[in-house]
Amino acid sequence: MTRAAFAPKSLNREARTVDVVLSSGAPVKRHGFEGPYSERLEINTRAINLSNLPVSLLDTHRQGGVDNILGSLIAAKVEGGQLVGTVRISARHPAILDDIETGVIRSLSIGYSVQSYSEKTETGGQKVKTATSWTLIEASFVSVPADPLATVRSLPMPQTTETQTTTPTPAPVQTRAMENREIRALATTLNLPASFADGQIDREATIEQARAAAIAEVQTRATTPGAHVTAMHQIDSPDAIRTRMAEALFARSNLAHKPSEAARPYMAHTLLDVARDCLTRANVSINGMTPADIITRSGMHSTSDFPEIIGDTVNRALRAGYDTAPATLKAAAKQTTAKDFRNKTSIQLSEAPTLEQVGETGSYKHGTMEEAKETYPIGLYGKVVAISRRAMINDDVGAFTDMRGKFGKAAAEFEAQFLVDLLVANAGAGPNMDDGAALFHASHGNLAGTGAVLSETTLGAARLAMRTQKGLTGKPINVTPKFLIVPPQLETTAEKLLAVIQATKSGDVNPFGGKLELLVEARLPSVTRWYIAADPATMDGLEYAYLQGEEGPQVETRVGFETDGIQFKVRLDFGAGFLDHRGWFSNPGA
Repeated sequence: MTRAAFAPKSLNREARTVDVVLSSGAPVKRHGFEGPYSERLEINTRAINLSNLPVSLLDTHRQGGVDNILGSLIAAKVEGGQLVGTVRISARHPAILDDIETGVIRSLSIGYSVQSYSEKTETGGQKVKTATSWTLIEASFVSVPADPLATVRSLPMPQTTETQTTTPTPAPVQTRAMENREIRALATTLNLPASFADGQIDREATIEQARAAAIAEVQTRATTPGAHVTAMHQIDSPDAIRTRMAEALFARSNLAHKPSEAARPYMAHTLLDVARDCLTRANVSINGMTPADIITRSGMHSTSDFPEIIGDTVNRALRAGYDTAPATLKAAAKQTTAKDFRNKTSIQLSEAPTLEQVGETGSYKHGTMEEAKETYPIGLYGKVVAISRRAMINDDVGAFTDMRGKFGKAAAEFEAQFLVDLLVANAGAGPNMDDGAALFHASHGNLAGTGAVLSETTLGAARLAMRTQKGLTGKPINVTPKFLIVPPQLETTAEKLLAVIQATKSGDVNPFGGKLELLVEARLPSVTRWYIAADPATMDGLEYAYLQGEEGPQVETRVGFETDGIQFKVRLDFGAGFLDHRGWFSNPGA
């Protein structure tokens, strides 16, 4: 049997608008901590707050960015026991108008916040919660609506300038023929057979009676084995809920963290509450489950967000520990990224050749630039740790976030030690460079001939050596030192040497006062060796790199098999090397 094409007469292509039914108040199956229930929306002007109009028209309630905004809901009102409205499609989505006209897109759903409920238990024990005060937040086009009557309207709404009425609006007078056409359009919209429409017309059912019968018919089909209807009354995306829950768990164990307003509703959630929520949002019944069962099932169920929420919480703790750990040499180094694990190669170009005068009829002379290169590898480092099932059942949030904070600090300590080990390689001479000589070598002009204590004289000699460095073409490049790097044993001496003195005569002037920045690195093995280094932003020297998109320690989660709980893999893709010897100078000390 061939049906007539769906062509909504309420569609105005010039204005890019179409009239829609937003909600009929049909019951929607829900799952809460207390078990399943039906939710209804009370449809009248007292219950519905439309003060937010106009609101966004979204693609399936997605709130991740402006690309998901299809248009806006520009008007809404209560009419005939339904919440109806007018949507305007954005000029960015002209194809949607074609899909609405052909019936490809026809179903809607709304996002809302509930201010008050009334509850009752119907015959058979079914719990019903009716939203008696609620606010419309957004509307969405969806593939399967929670309310089967939430759809594009075939006939246009009566024209009105009000978006929310304060008194019930009488329904327009309709002839029997008009009602019959609307009943047939209703059956077509809900994919009900022609026999359904014929039966309603034969018994002269009103539009309201036909709608009620259509809802009952659709719900009967939804409970048939093999049928599946997804409720779409969801205002917050799963990603947003996961992020808020993870932040709340982190804030519980870290009092210094001030939770966002979005995370505050979850501050009282225990790990058991989070597990319950994850299972119910995954449509897993928790009736009869013990707390231990809920924790176990939430970690093992493939559609549960529980492992990701715990992973997000752990990552926050890991990052907090990582960011607070000192890494002294990073201040004198440049950070970059690597695209893959192949050795990272840096090409250095010499200074540009000197410009020469060109005569009135002369020609330009060719110049050359010298090249040099240095390479270093990016390594993979990591460890697997676990949160036990017992700790999660006991809601021991503080214990595992504190432990993961220690792992964050350990990652930062690893990086700091890595840089120190690189600097002091070869018994203090540093790593071998591409020319075959160590970083600090007489041929590089960056190593004191004899070790000497840190003093105005020796620091002056170090600065002079750096200032007189020559580039690849042999020309002076005038490198300016910025950092003085010492072990803790030389900290006091260095502070005195760099102190700013208000001198009364020229002989008392401190030439280094305020000129260098002091870096004290406790990991340096020599108690006498000291260094000066140039600003890495102006002169290549020490460089460290992370794998692109993986800056700092990364956390991955999975349900444990060998251990009873959730496992975390802490991974760090990191490498470092010296790109040029000219920006560093070393004195072994005495």
